[in-house]
Amino acid sequence: MEKDQKLNTENSNNEPDQVKSEDLNTGVEENTAKSAEEVKEVTSEEKILELEDKLTRTFAEMENQRRRFEKEKEDAFNYGGFALAKETLNLIDNLERSKQILENDEALKSSEALKKTLEHFDIISKDMVSILSKNGIVPVDSIGKKLDPNLHQAMIEVEDDQKEPGTIVQEIQKGFMMKDRLLRPSLVGVSKKTDNKQEKSEKNEENSNN
Repeated sequence: MEKDQKLNTENSNNEPDQVKSEDLNTGVEENTAKSAEEVKEVTSEEKILELEDKLTRTFAEMENQRRRFEKEKEDAFNYGGFALAKETLNLIDNLERSKQILENDEALKSSEALKKTLEHFDIISKDMVSILSKNGIVPVDSIGKKLDPNLHQAMIEVEDDQKEPGTIVQEIQKGFMMKDRLLRPSLVGVSKKTDNKQEKSEKNEENSNN
């Protein structure tokens, strides 16, 4: 009887220990489950942010493409005839050259035929310039203007003390603009101060004496 009582007492003492270990195991499992859920939540948020970033980039790229397309379409509409317009200017140049040749022909000078021919040349040239102007192609202002490298190309220098150096005093070939683009520059002659030959000779003499 005493042995049975002792065994019962030992069993009753061991039961609380078993309960405690079960409680601990349950707590660990709950914490593990919570950690797994938190990881899942973090991963989901990261994926959502990544998708949002990709969508934003895609929309931005689509908008840039749309703008490029609109710009190309606008340029095609405004400057589609750029090459044709540039070639057309050769006709105006040829008319001007023909006019100069006729004016310098001694056999035709002061004749009535030459006068009428030059008048027709002027009419044709003005008509062509007018047609170009209606399509946004206009001549570049040159004579009396300061040389602008964006619009003019200096070919020669002309001595002229009446004009400020760098002023355009001669137009060799007329330049043209197509809206806000340069179709071709004006070929011009610009003024420069007259060289004082007397001063140069005096300086040369002084240098030779020294």
